[in-house]
Amino acid sequence: MQLHFFKYQGTGNDFILLDNREKNITLSTEQVAFLCNRRFGIGADGLMLLEKHIDSDFRMVYYNSDGKESSMCGNGGRCITAFAKRLGLVQHEAKFLAVDGFHKATIDANEIVSLQMIDVPEMDLSKDVAILNTGSPHYVLWVDDVALVDLQTLGRSIRNEKRFEPGGINVNFIQMLGNILKVRTYERGVEDETLSCGTGVTAAAIASTGDKTGDFTVAVETPGGNLEVSFSKSQPYAATKVWLKGPAVFVYEGDITI
Repeated sequence: MQLHFFKYQGTGNDFILLDNREKNITLSTEQVAFLCNRRFGIGADGLMLLEKHIDSDFRMVYYNSDGKESSMCGNGGRCITAFAKRLGLVQHEAKFLAVDGFHKATIDANEIVSLQMIDVPEMDLSKDVAILNTGSPHYVLWVDDVALVDLQTLGRSIRNEKRFEPGGINVNFIQMLGNILKVRTYERGVEDETLSCGTGVTAAAIASTGDKTGDFTVAVETPGGNLEVSFSKSQPYAATKVWLKGPAVFVYEGDITI
């Protein structure tokens, strides 16, 4: 089978995009993992199929680099919106269905994509840890210096804790430096650090406000670039009107035979 693919990245979180509106692409777990492999395939943190949907502009089907269909990916949602614009399906606004429900998105003149995330109905918050779901489950841990964290060891250990079985959890390490929230993420399904994780950045931004209420806009720095998260909290441990904003960049397109 020959595939025509597109490669996108959002603050270093990179994806393979496939146009599956004709429903002529069916991939096995092993094939998705091969395509995402950085040594033998194209290389990516994840793969997405863009498909038709009767009640929205398109449907997003997301797979992690291990080949398994996964929970919501925020940067992936922003990148597939940019892809939909490239295909002529949308212009400046989009509505699409993902695994966690419908999402709205906007694209400005500089190709910056803002994605509306799901509401967060609850957050388990302690002194140094927050646990919440922003479309994917996230563990947020405050540290003194994110650059010094042994992310592979500590991230993998928390991700595989028995209490988070069977699916595991994504792990984010955060540090507030002035007005900038610095975030590093160990992502399940990738089983490694990603340069940026959209749902993780969203979780980290909400967690960084603690039990405060009000309207917030948090500037976030990841190893792959800068993002912005805005949201409202009328209650200390819940968030609504959640938006993730940042670049979604076309890298290249090509063909591959599998």
